[in-house]
Amino acid sequence: MSCGPEDRMMNVSCEKINFDFARQLLPAVYISVFIIGLIANAWGLKSLLQNWNKLKIINVFVLNLGLADILYLLMLPFLVVYHFLKSKWIFGAVFCKITRFFFNLNLYGSIGFLTCISVYRYLAIVHPIRVMGRISVTHSVVTTVIVWVLVSIQSLPDMFFAKSSENKTDKCFDTTSDLYVEDYLTYSLGWTVTGFCIPFLITLGCYGHLAVVLCTIQRIDKVQKQRSLKLLLILIILLSVCYIPYHTFKNLNLKSRVLSKQGQCREWFNEVYVARQISRGLVCLNSALNPLVYLHGNENTLLQLRQLLQRARRGNMILFVIMITKQI
Repeated sequence: MSCGPEDRMMNVSCEKINFDFARQLLPAVYISVFIIGLIANAWGLKSLLQNWNKLKIINVFVLNLGLADILYLLMLPFLVVYHFLKSKWIFGAVFCKITRFFFNLNLYGSIGFLTCISVYRYLAIVHPIRVMGRISVTHSVVTTVIVWVLVSIQSLPDMFFAKSSENKTDKCFDTTSDLYVEDYLTYSLGWTVTGFCIPFLITLGCYGHLAVVLCTIQRIDKVQKQRSLKLLLILIILLSVCYIPYHTFKNLNLKSRVLSKQGQCREWFNEVYVARQISRGLVCLNSALNPLVYLHGNENTLLQLRQLLQRARRGNMILFVIMITKQI
């Protein structure tokens, strides 16, 4: 992804890229996300800590989701300064890589924990009897450790790519310089598949099946069913808005830089760059929206929905027994 005019070696015949767009858009987004996200995550973590003795399986994932968001939010002030200084990084090369690492840790950690929450919701609501007593807090802690390890392994290679060009060491690219852009594109494509596509498909499958279950069981209260389906729809939309554009335009922009380095020009270069910067702003919103979505009565809503489904199933079973008895 291009971070400034120094981040792309454009052929003289190519249309000039509007690099000022990023400096105009991103600082405002970062400041807004920092304020809203910090308040929302602080409130969420406080709620969890106040009920620590009542810690539930899903709360372990929510707690780590909040920690991942906090890690990223603490890096935003440095990025705001970077863009206000017209893409001049004054905090050193090492801290540049640390800042980018924490961004990736938050991004893919959030995706991983959202996937864990989705799977747990699916199992607890659709298959409550099968998982009852088989999934404990210990299992969720182990799963959490595995998520952090996998995300760190995926993000670690990014730190070995150059984050500044050879002639300008005061830059802090979020991908790499043009010298290594071909290798970074290959790495980014693999990272997109393992870090986003697979977890997103799992999440989509869980919520899709859950929506089918809610629609097919008629004995659930209509208002409660509508609220649950709206929540599922909102979650899918948020995941799509925050993550799909980011990964799509990140790789397209890297591809445009590869073509530009080879002396090729395409009419879509500028449009992709602008869309890429917008997607960077959208992906930041996940740090502010995560607590608002998943901490809003997560356990109470889950418990009530599970009870309604169990009552509906018991009601269907009673009707089935009555029908059989009448036939006998």
